[in-house]
Amino acid sequence: MSVQLRRSVVALTILTLATVTARGQSTATPQGAAGERVATAADSNGIRDAAMDYIQGWYEGNAVRMERALHPELAKRIVRTDPKTGHSAFSSMSALTLINGVKAGGGTNTPATHRRTDYRLLDIYENAAVARVDAGDWVDYLQLAKWNGRWVIVNVLWELRPQTP
Repeated sequence: MSVQLRRSVVALTILTLATVTARGQSTATPQGAAGERVATAADSNGIRDAAMDYIQGWYEGNAVRMERALHPELAKRIVRTDPKTGHSAFSSMSALTLINGVKAGGGTNTPATHRRTDYRLLDIYENAAVARVDAGDWVDYLQLAKWNGRWVIVNVLWELRPQTP
């Protein structure tokens, strides 16, 4: 192997290693093994903040917090089953319905001892997440999206807790 060829191979090897090293030290969005965006602590905190604005805003009657938590096109749904016929139907609320409900007092009449705000982050993938909020009389499953740089709730599927006698 000629000296010139050997120098070219060494230079190419050094350039390749420098490129790989630089890519691994990038300050850009973290990437997973398959090139996906990896959730950061800021993502986890943003999702939690949206969930807490949603449930605490309800209990506090704070429409600003509720509105901050929701995407304007939110759909909140529950499946209601008619005990006589066994047929199920969705009952839906929009973001505006929730915000107006909070303006009208929301959950402010819920006793402080009954105001559960238990939160669990279930999954994050790229700009989508699912979380669960256990409230006093119901459980909310929240679907969130990172929209214009912040996490907002786009869908809620909820279920009432069975009433204890």
